[in-house]
Amino acid sequence: MALSLLPDPPPMTDYDSPWKEMLDEYFPAFMAFFFPAACADIDWARGYESLDKELPQIVRDADLGKRLADKLMKVWRQSGEEQMVMIHTEIQGVPEQEFNKRMYVYNYRTFDRYDRPVVSLAVLSDTRRDWRPNQYGYELWGCRVGIEFPVVKLMDYRERWDELEHSDNPFAIVVMAHLQTQATRHDPEARLQAKLRIVRRLYERGYSRQDILNLFRFIDWVLVLPAGLEARFQVELAQFEAERNMPYVTSVERLGIEKGIQQGIQQGLQQGLQQGLQQGLQQGLQQGEAALLKRLLTRRFGPLPEWVEQRLTQASPADLERWADRVLDAPRLAEVFTTTSLS
Repeated sequence: MALSLLPDPPPMTDYDSPWKEMLDEYFPAFMAFFFPAACADIDWARGYESLDKELPQIVRDADLGKRLADKLMKVWRQSGEEQMVMIHTEIQGVPEQEFNKRMYVYNYRTFDRYDRPVVSLAVLSDTRRDWRPNQYGYELWGCRVGIEFPVVKLMDYRERWDELEHSDNPFAIVVMAHLQTQATRHDPEARLQAKLRIVRRLYERGYSRQDILNLFRFIDWVLVLPAGLEARFQVELAQFEAERNMPYVTSVERLGIEKGIQQGIQQGLQQGLQQGLQQGLQQGLQQGEAALLKRLLTRRFGPLPEWVEQRLTQASPADLERWADRVLDAPRLAEVFTTTSLS
């Protein structure tokens, strides 16, 4: 089929979901890691309440750009005073001209709705060192209106890597994964090694089983690997877990490895255990690579058209490997499958 006849891919999906999940699961740790002074003034013994369901009403007609991982929490201060905390995490990676104004609008609308002091906090994950918006306001005829808000820039932690490696806070892992995602954008092999190092650290820091699973989900979501390297990652991870007798991240089955081994065992009963295991593992890996490539394409480009499903089903191992190498850099879905190399 000619490339000109292929349908245009849908817009690229965003990556706010893993950040939202981490904020929901580890909000106190988030505050302790990024905003320790504010964290110390919160009475965590009284708990906290998510007001995210109220956000659509607060910002329903504020056309101020794309909202990513917005959080609205109610906490109590050590003094006993009720406090609204507006957490806006910017994870787009591209600065927005209207960001300052959006922070201001969200703040005053939240104040208007609840008649309580509102604290706006920002975490920026873009790669432009000079973009650090922290205020918005205007003045006219003696009337001055505006907001100043604390900002954390994730790229600043590149110079604090040793601090990240020695921190027990789960958001140290989150920042490490985020920074490595940016640093290895055009180097899949380096990304594989970075992903292995960060996942191993989950075990070395003594996190609970559930924490490891939660953090692994974030790491796996942002540090996406081409299908072939993902298979290597899963094999090395399974070996690492076996050595430590800690089978926590049992995600190898989504690559078809476990299925391949099971098929190999059944074949081995008739053809010899060793030969059957090898054949079954190879078959399972190929099936798994196709499934993983489909997952990567969906995450990058959105729902896949029927022609892509057909090509994945009929692909050879060489096809899968070639397409997987293009997932990270291809600007359009059709260019993943082009017969010419990407420039």
